[in-house]
Amino acid sequence: MSATHTQTRFNSTLTSQCQNCSLSALCLPLALADEDINKLDQIIERKKPLKKGEFLFRQGETFDSVFAVRSGTLKTFNITSLGEEQITGFYCPSELVGLSGIDENIYPVSAKALETTTVCEIPFSHLEELSSHIPSLKRQLFKVMSRKISDDQQMMVLLGKKNADEKVASFLLNLSNRFKKRGYSASSFRLSMSRGEIGNYLGLAVETVSRVITRFQKNELIHVDGKEIEIINFPEIQKLVGVASDCGKIAHI
Repeated sequence: MSATHTQTRFNSTLTSQCQNCSLSALCLPLALADEDINKLDQIIERKKPLKKGEFLFRQGETFDSVFAVRSGTLKTFNITSLGEEQITGFYCPSELVGLSGIDENIYPVSAKALETTTVCEIPFSHLEELSSHIPSLKRQLFKVMSRKISDDQQMMVLLGKKNADEKVASFLLNLSNRFKKRGYSASSFRLSMSRGEIGNYLGLAVETVSRVITRFQKNELIHVDGKEIEIINFPEIQKLVGVASDCGKIAHI
């Protein structure tokens, strides 16, 4: 077998691995050379799966890594001065968690698995050093951080909604858009978080969340089967939160 053929087969295998990896959003769009992809791969540690309820990191621990969710779902939360849990976010496959620890070199929140979850650990010192040698990787990191800021701003808008229907509709559209951008179905997805956790995140009582979801299903806006949600009337859901019926605009909630 020729060296050229061997290299081609190697490149194909590597590309296939990257395409099936949640980190593809971090490296593939950059058109990195094979050597650079190998360098990135060498600093990534595939962690053993987290079981439901296990911590990825805890509030106050020293920040040393960011993590890419490969499968499953994580929630982040902090403990208030009253000892209550306040959920700050949910993280789905191909999303990075832990970036908030960069500023003060500690994790300001805890991250816990909502179901069996696998992640890749990326030591930040190694990533920082590598990105200094690969400008395109540094640009992509800035894009990821910018997207996180944008998501946080959208969360502020979501929590400022006037009523429970608007908050729940915004939450569902936000998840829909995130799944869509990562190549998953925009209309059918699993809510791995409980109604109580959704309520905690949105500032609503669990009973209120349940009533809104029941009402949405009765009005044929969504179909619910356990934790499986299907949005069957996007225009009406979008109307509730004041966005146009163009599905491409749901990112602006």
